[in-house]
Amino acid sequence: IASGHMYCARVWIPDVEEVWKSAELTKDYKSGDVSLQLMLEDGRNIEHKLDPKTKNLPYLRNPDILVGENDLTALSYLHEPAVLHNLKVRFIDSKLIYTYCGIVLVAINPYETLPIYGTDIINAYSGQNMGDMDPHIFAVAEEAYKQMARDERNQSIIVSGESGAGKTVSAKYAMRYFATVSGSASEANVEEKVLASNPIMEAIGNAKTTRNDNSSRFGKYIEIGFDNRYRIIGANMRTYLLEKSRVVFQADEERNYHIFYQLCASAHLPEFKALKLSNANDFLYTRQGRSPVIDGVDDTKELCTTRNAFSLLGINESYQMGLFQVLAAILHLGNVEIKDRDADSSVIPPNNRHLMAFCELVGVTYQDMSQWLCHRKLKTATETYIKPLPRLQATNARDALSKHIYAKLFNWIVEHVNKALVTNVKQHSFIGVLDIYGLNFLTFEINSFEQFCINYANEKLQQQFNMHVFKLEQEEYMKEQIPWTLIDFYDNQPCINLIEAKMGILDLLDEECRMPKGSDDSWAQKLYNTHLKTCSLFEKPRMSNRAFIIQHFADKVEYQCDGFLEKNKDTVNEEQINVMKASKFNLLVELFQDEEKATSPTGQVQGTGGRTRLSIKPDKSRDTSSKEHKKTVGCQFRNSLQKLMDTLNATTPHYVRCIKPNDFKLAFSFDPKRAVQQLRACGVLETIRISAAGFPSRWTYQEFFSRYRVLMKQKDVLADKKLTCKNVLEKLVQDQDKYQFGKTKIFFRAGQVAYLEKLRADKLRAACIRIQKTIRCWLARKKYLRKRSAAITIQRFTRGYQARCLAKFLRRTQAATIIQKYQRMYVERKRYKQKQAAALAMQTILRAYMARQKYQALLREHKAVIIQKHIRGWLARCWYKRCLEAIVYLQCCIRRMRAKRELKKLKIEARSVEHFKKLNKGMENKIMQLQRKIDEQSKENRLVNERLVGLESSYTVESERMRGELNRLRGVEEDAKNKANQVSSLLEELERLKKELSATQQEKKTIEDWAQSYRDEMEKMVAELKHQNGLLKKEKDDLNRLIQEQSQQMTEKMTRAIAEETQQLETDLNEERSRYQNLLSEHLRLEEKYDDLKEEMALSSNVSKPGHRRTDSTHSSNESEYTYNSEYAELEDGTRGREDVTRGIDTSLTLKLQKRVTELEQDKQLLRNELENREEQLQRASYINVFSFQARGAELEYESLKRQELESENKKLKHDLEEMRKSLLGNAATGAGAPGSPAYKVLLEQLNASCEELEVRKEEVLILRSQLVSQKEAMHHKETMTEPSVYKDDVSKLKDDEVKQAYVGLKDTNRLLEHQLQTQRRTYDNEVESLRSELQNVKEENNRQQQLLAQNLQLPPEARIEASLQHEITRLTNENLDLMEQLEKQDRTIRKLKKQLKVYSKRIGEMGAGQTEGQTSPGQMVDEPIHPVNIPRREKDFQGMLEYKKEDEMKLVKNLILELKPRGVAVNLIPGLPAYILFMCLRHADYVNDDQKVRTLLTSTINSIKKILKKRGDDFETVSFWLANTCRFLHCLKQYSGDEQFMKHNTSRQNEHCLSNFDLAEYRQVISDLAIQIYQQLIKCMENILQPMIVSGMLEHETIQGVSGVKPTGLRKRTSSIADEGTYTLDSILRQLSAFHSTMCQHGTDPELIKQVVKQQFYIIGAVTLNNLLLRKDMCSWSKGMQIRYNVSQLEEWLRDKGLMTCGAKETLEPLIQAAQLLQVKKKTDEDAEAICSMCHALTTAQIVKVLNLYTPVNEFEERVSVAFIRTIQTRLRDRCESPQLLMDTKMIYPVTFPFNPSCLALETIQIPSSLNLAFLTRV
Repeated sequence: IASGHMYCARVWIPDVEEVWKSAELTKDYKSGDVSLQLMLEDGRNIEHKLDPKTKNLPYLRNPDILVGENDLTALSYLHEPAVLHNLKVRFIDSKLIYTYCGIVLVAINPYETLPIYGTDIINAYSGQNMGDMDPHIFAVAEEAYKQMARDERNQSIIVSGESGAGKTVSAKYAMRYFATVSGSASEANVEEKVLASNPIMEAIGNAKTTRNDNSSRFGKYIEIGFDNRYRIIGANMRTYLLEKSRVVFQADEERNYHIFYQLCASAHLPEFKALKLSNANDFLYTRQGRSPVIDGVDDTKELCTTRNAFSLLGINESYQMGLFQVLAAILHLGNVEIKDRDADSSVIPPNNRHLMAFCELVGVTYQDMSQWLCHRKLKTATETYIKPLPRLQATNARDALSKHIYAKLFNWIVEHVNKALVTNVKQHSFIGVLDIYGLNFLTFEINSFEQFCINYANEKLQQQFNMHVFKLEQEEYMKEQIPWTLIDFYDNQPCINLIEAKMGILDLLDEECRMPKGSDDSWAQKLYNTHLKTCSLFEKPRMSNRAFIIQHFADKVEYQCDGFLEKNKDTVNEEQINVMKASKFNLLVELFQDEEKATSPTGQVQGTGGRTRLSIKPDKSRDTSSKEHKKTVGCQFRNSLQKLMDTLNATTPHYVRCIKPNDFKLAFSFDPKRAVQQLRACGVLETIRISAAGFPSRWTYQEFFSRYRVLMKQKDVLADKKLTCKNVLEKLVQDQDKYQFGKTKIFFRAGQVAYLEKLRADKLRAACIRIQKTIRCWLARKKYLRKRSAAITIQRFTRGYQARCLAKFLRRTQAATIIQKYQRMYVERKRYKQKQAAALAMQTILRAYMARQKYQALLREHKAVIIQKHIRGWLARCWYKRCLEAIVYLQCCIRRMRAKRELKKLKIEARSVEHFKKLNKGMENKIMQLQRKIDEQSKENRLVNERLVGLESSYTVESERMRGELNRLRGVEEDAKNKANQVSSLLEELERLKKELSATQQEKKTIEDWAQSYRDEMEKMVAELKHQNGLLKKEKDDLNRLIQEQSQQMTEKMTRAIAEETQQLETDLNEERSRYQNLLSEHLRLEEKYDDLKEEMALSSNVSKPGHRRTDSTHSSNESEYTYNSEYAELEDGTRGREDVTRGIDTSLTLKLQKRVTELEQDKQLLRNELENREEQLQRASYINVFSFQARGAELEYESLKRQELESENKKLKHDLEEMRKSLLGNAATGAGAPGSPAYKVLLEQLNASCEELEVRKEEVLILRSQLVSQKEAMHHKETMTEPSVYKDDVSKLKDDEVKQAYVGLKDTNRLLEHQLQTQRRTYDNEVESLRSELQNVKEENNRQQQLLAQNLQLPPEARIEASLQHEITRLTNENLDLMEQLEKQDRTIRKLKKQLKVYSKRIGEMGAGQTEGQTSPGQMVDEPIHPVNIPRREKDFQGMLEYKKEDEMKLVKNLILELKPRGVAVNLIPGLPAYILFMCLRHADYVNDDQKVRTLLTSTINSIKKILKKRGDDFETVSFWLANTCRFLHCLKQYSGDEQFMKHNTSRQNEHCLSNFDLAEYRQVISDLAIQIYQQLIKCMENILQPMIVSGMLEHETIQGVSGVKPTGLRKRTSSIADEGTYTLDSILRQLSAFHSTMCQHGTDPELIKQVVKQQFYIIGAVTLNNLLLRKDMCSWSKGMQIRYNVSQLEEWLRDKGLMTCGAKETLEPLIQAAQLLQVKKKTDEDAEAICSMCHALTTAQIVKVLNLYTPVNEFEERVSVAFIRTIQTRLRDRCESPQLLMDTKMIYPVTFPFNPSCLALETIQIPSSLNLAFLTRV
């Protein structure tokens, strides 16, 4: 343990207020530390000191994943704080009041009514293994019931706990469970009587205390008896130690027994006036507690409930009033006031009204009663004295009498309740429910004799509990072959010895009671002297000599000795008893009879305060009886307790420990102090301690492998799971003592599971981090790429928009520039032209003048330049010479100086070789530079010369140009002189033009202003007109839109109203259908009960057959009320005598049943009429068009009636003919009909006349039939394939009957030929299709061969040879099987052909014999007309009827229904063959107009189908087969009924086969009811098959492996109730559904009916799965939600494969889908709550809250749902209007309909196989 106390480890430390408080280590613990550094949950840091003696470290906390477990033994660390915390979390957070603790069910009283005890919850727990569902009292009851049936051993349920902890309620619910799931073996409603005993016992034995409003003040053990079929047959109740003192005294805030307050509250009723009662505050015995009213309880209603319970148990009104008289008398006796006469005597004032009322009610005299209330009689050996009593003793005597009367009354009621619950049926086994006293240690201020007895009983029960737990633990270790080490557990045998052993407390108490002057003080001294020094469990208080302390198993209890002797003696004044016995009130006399006369039928004797089983022998002497009567209360209690322990030890016990969470009765409030005190007292912690001492955690190898697979490497996983677990566990846990390997389980020490969970969590956390890293990277990259793509897209569109804007701007700018260019060009050009014209003249003059001036200047310049050139040349030459001389001189001087210097240097460096190298190098560089300079200067000289040459040439050209210009200017000067005269005239003309231009511009401006004003006015007018037009258009559009909206609204409103009305009609129709079908099932159930009663009465009157067992009542059937079973008249006559005998047994019950049947029949008829009205309303619209053709169809109906009449006569003639032939054949042997005899001639003449009449009738029928067909086709405007319109016109024109008949024959021939052609075409198509399929198979086989070849080539040579051989063997085996199948088919075909050949040869022989016998004389043969033989008509003459004799009807029903094997018919014959055969027989009975035959055939058929369903109703194939055939028979009755609505799809030939004489509409309804019953039976049968698979396949099995890990489980998960059977998977469910579907398809069930069946199947799957999910905390996790959604998707895929997606089956799974989604969605924020509310519309609020409360994380990464979030969900869903029911109704069956489905099969083509043994049927 020290290794677990590391940093961040969480521990439990003791706390004064909360008992245990959670803390976390902030520093590692090291060996030798004296304290721990802890941080509390509120953030405070504390230092926890360790005990210096023990050095015990604090308890470690369990991982969060284990908190809230269903079983406390599943916790890794088993100790007190872990248990307390787990219970608190489940109770407060999850609102779960039940928790397992190994074999114990811990039940915490919620002080609130919870909806978890309904019938739906009972059905959900029925048949379930304990541990598969959430903890519940029903689970314990189911476990007891199942073990009783499986182990053939009686069971006990021991319910214990403090007063107010809910013991009585738990026991009541356990009994309700047994009464509901088992039923009763008879119709006496035993289960209702068992439940009815509860309100009676609560009224007389329960009272309000400070701890509980309905506290049981007595102990009881109820044995519920069962027969050998485990149905309730009766019950028996034993009571223990009634608290009689409560009758006369109640503490504050407490009440007397409920029955007193119920009587006082009902005192105003007329029947209670004689009791002289009033308010409860008026009586001493009911007002001492000063709390006469319980909040929320109506005592008047409770009394009504009590009286109804009395009546149900057979206690009539007179006895009830007698009981109430006695109770009222007790109240009046308590008000009798006794006063002091003197110090030693007392007296009752005369005419005391309460005493008078008492005497009047109990029938005694006032004087006697007043005398013996104040006196007592003392007897000595010789004399008798009457001694007065002081007031105190008289009052005590009065109270003792009251207590004694109430105890007698209590015992009498218990005795009569047992008499009502007893039965004559032999009891095979029983389940006992023990509701024992509360464990009220240290809760009373004064503990007296009653509490001592209670604690004594609890000591005995605790010892039995400890031994049972120890035994189970030892058996588990032995079973798994684990080394068993003795576990030290607390044995309270010394405490029990202290109480009950010789010289024990009870023994000393009885001895003191026998002493003449015994007292409580002397008894206390004896106790001190005997046990104070010898027994460590016995102590004496320091401050008292009248008390003692006993160390019980829970704690020390101090008892006060006052009153022990008196209560143990339980003495009553004998004279008072004699007065009571002398009463005139019979009931009171019966109460005070001797004990041997008041014993119950079970031989029980009720002592004072306890009820014990004592066998009373008739020959017992009075002394023995007197001695028995003198037994003390302690002795009686010890004996009865010992017998109770013997009973419990002989049964298998089941324990329910009730916990009281607080002392203030607050709903869902948890007080840790009170809870832990009770846990210590009731033995729960002792169970934990025993489990923790060994190996408390136990896992199967498969569970361990599934849970810790993540800790294994791939190489560690072996084929053997057990070896794999061993290898891995040895690596993970080094200490071998921490675990043990059993045969099927691994056993772990405490804390090892937590360690493994830590390793698993670390591994998963690392994996999760890696997964999160990868996923986050992928998400981030995906988000980046998405953003990048979005940015690029935005940029692309933005740039495109900008480019388009820029292009638009550039286009506009360019256009504006061009416009501006041309405008400016025009203006500038115009201005330029004007200026040019004016400037040319001025330029001419100016240029001439300037040219002359320029010429003069050039000339002068030229002259000056020449002069300057010469002067400057001379001056430059002079200056150059002077400078040159000076420069040369200066250069010489400088060069001389430098040369001298260089010379000195050269002289110095001349000697060095390097100097010369440098010198040469420098000289070379200089030479190269000089050479380059020379080249450059020469290039410049060339350029200068070229420029000079160019200048000379340009100068010459310029000179010539200037000369020419000069000549031109001279000419211009002369022209200017000539035009100067014209300037003045031009200027005048210019002024005139300017004036004209200004006038024109003024006029233009005036015109433009007028035009502008006119244009503005026009534009304004147009704008106004446009505005008005727009307003008118808008108004028009608004009106049109308004009209459209109104019309659309009206249309939508009408559509909505029609849809709502249609939906309402459909809803009403479905409801009526459902009610009608429920009434049918109820009617069937009552008929079954009636049959069962008849069978039981018959069995009781006759000797029962050995080995006979009663069949399931759900499969019984009876005659329908619309049928007449005439053929079974003889059987009824035979059984009538027995019925008369049985009728006298229970006439009233039979009359009630008959009355109930009549009422149900009336309701059924009313519902049927209403159903027909609903259907007529839905079909009225479709019938309107039909009525319009009535006038045109009148003639058609007349012709049809005529045709039917002719056919009827024809059939009669045929029948007479056949009878004549038979009579001839019968008389042939006697010679009476020999040829030539008179009889022979007469018969022959009649025969010839009949034949002629027959032919005439045939011709008339053919003519009428052809006319009828032509009229029908003309009326419906339809053309047939064999009759074009041209032919119809020709027929209408023909008048000659013979030609018409020939034409009709030709038409029939054409139809026959076309039919043959179509048959050949279909045959050809089938052959082509078969060839294609064979080709496809060959291709597939070829591909498979190629794949195998490719695979074989990859194998080594040895394996290749082996694979080839294996493949060849497989191929040959398959071919052999195919050949065998073909051979069997050929054999069957040969046998069938042989049988047909025999039949045909027999017929040919009969025909030949008939021809030889029917030969006549030659003359007669010549006279007879010879008719040509028409071969095709021979087949057509068969009318699709089957004839049978009336005596063969039983054989027909037997062979066709009772002994028919559905499997053979479904595989080898056409679907619905029995229905067709029965209908063909029915047609013949209709044909011969035999109503008796029709009635008997239909009745026999219906009853035989019911009989076969009763016999084999649990066989799905049988029920499906007869459902299909019943529906087909119903369709045939409709199709051939002659009703037009059913004849629409018939062929003309089928219309000819319609029934002609009888209207079977009522029988159609009866058969429809039968089909409904068969459908319901089919659903029940299917549900029984699917029920065991659903939970395992949909919830438990992991279809996706590894998704959901198995959490640690406790002892209850693998209880002994779990049978060793195969685990069902989802594939099992799908296979079963496919089997159902294929079976129904093979039987020819209607597709619409199959859809309804599938819808019902999916509803059952969804409802059962959801109900188990709501009741199993271990299934409510995220991974399980994903598992469920995957399973649902597989079911949807199955629907898709079968083409059933539209049948509504998927919608039935919607609640389950939403529950799975609820497990997977986030459950944190308000947005999540809103999403959940909108998503889970198919779930109720209770279901949503239940799932959220049960949600349990499987891994540490999941989070629990907070209480605040659940409150938010409840607030949001508060306004929902829905049913508060938690579970779905798995017994609900959708109303079934049978849509009309006509058959295309022609009746005349049906062949009857010989295998049906129906050779006695004759084809007609």
